[in-house]
Amino acid sequence: QVQLVESGGGLVQAGGSLRLSCAASGLTVRTYSMGWFRQAPGKERVFVAALFRSGYNAYYTDSVKGRFSISRDNAKNMVSLQMNNLKPEDAAIYYCAADSRLILSSLRSWISWNHWGQGTQVTVSS
Repeated sequence: QVQLVESGGGLVQAGGSLRLSCAASGLTVRTYSMGWFRQAPGKERVFVAALFRSGYNAYYTDSVKGRFSISRDNAKNMVSLQMNNLKPEDAAIYYCAADSRLILSSLRSWISWNHWGQGTQVTVSS
């Protein structure tokens, strides 16, 4: 049974940093596509960042490029999202996602991902 558990969310001032972690069980993060999505109140869940299958290339939505960094820790079977220079518009619930059969063209579509965590809240004060 696949389980994804996020942690690391919280309240931070604009310009600050947070590091989100996603602990996986029932799958091997090294071989799965692993991603982060976020959902603000009243808005659709949107793509933030992802690692496609077992590759090292990272993909980001334009608004977080240069500020966020996604990484895998194969030994701990975890994925992290380092978020720097946070802005009020980054505030949302952040979800970890995983999928073993994703194709690259579907990476940014939340509906294409099969496994989800419960989410962690990120609040950014201005």
